[in-house]
Formats: sequence, C-alpha cells, structure tokens
Amino acid sequence: MKKMTEQNLINAFGGESQANMRYRHFAQKARDENYPNVARLFEAISHAEFVHAGDHYRELKHLTSGFVANSMAAFGPGDTNKNLQLSILGETFEIEEMYPAYIEVARFQNETGAQRSFQWSFATEKLHKKLFEKALAAVQSGHDVELKPIHICQVCGYTIEGNAPDLCPLCNARKDKFVAYD
Repeated sequence: MKKMTEQNLINAFGGESQANMRYRHFAQKARDENYPNVARLFEAISHAEFVHAGDHYRELKHLTSGFVANSMAAFGPGDTNKNLQLSILGETFEIEEMYPAYIEVARFQNETGAQRSFQWSFATEKLHKKLFEKALAAVQSGHDVELKPIHICQVCGYTIEGNAPDLCPLCNARKDKFVAYD
C-alpha cells in the first residue's frame, strides 16, 4: 500500500475510534440530562463510527508495528447542547476536509479498498451531521428530539432513521445486516 493512503487510513481509524468513544460518553450525558432520544442517537452513531473504524482497520492488515494516528477530535465535553455542537463540528470536518482529501489520494494511488472504506464513511457522515442538527434544534428549544428507530449497517456504517432498507444503498448488504436502535 502507498504510504500516503496508509497514513490516511491510520488517521481515519484514529478519528473514528475517538468519535466512537466520544459519542458513548455524550450518550451518557444526554441520559443524565433526560434526553433519552438524543442518547439513543449518540449510541447509534457511536456504533456506526465503530464500523467505520473497523473498515479502515481491516485495510491495514499488512502492518506489523505501531504507528501514530493524527486525527481531528473535538475536546471539551459539556452539556448535551455543547456535545451536539462538538459532534456537528467533527462531522463537518470529515465531510468538508478529511474524507474528500483521503478519497482523492486513494483514487490517485489506485488503493481501491481504502477508497471504498473512505467513501462509505464520507457518505454516512453527511447523514450523521443532519441527525445531529435535528437533535440540536430540539435540545435548544428545550425538548428531546423525536426520532424513529435508527438502523446501522454492520458492513459500512450506513445510518438511517426509520425502517432499514432491503439492501444498503452504500454496500448492498442485506436488511439482516442492520442493527436497530429504538
């Protein structure tokens, strides 16, 4: 694997791993503040980030030693309002800067597995941002967000509010590969 794509995978793995843990902590804070649906949203998206990290990690199976992962991560947790704002900032960075650059480098270097992994994450992060924006609007108006069940594809992390599709629109996984958060 080419070194730039390899480092981008390492960095993406680090970022998605941190998002997974951060969202788990944010879910607990939302529960403590009596926002059970926001907590459920954080838990679902945390799982999607876990899937993304795993996809990136599997592309690095050729590595045999330790490497430093540099990734943008939102720090300074607070109340649910602040945590949602931090989440939106993180997703926005991935959408506007990180994944577009990583996809182009992987494409240029003909690293198709990395490119696929980055594209799956990129497409899903757009959905996460919209769901976090919906939750933030509710919290800022003093209410919990109204959400249908959230389904996460176990193969690519695709996230959907409502019913799981028969086939995942990103990776074509069957409906039985989706996990429900309801």
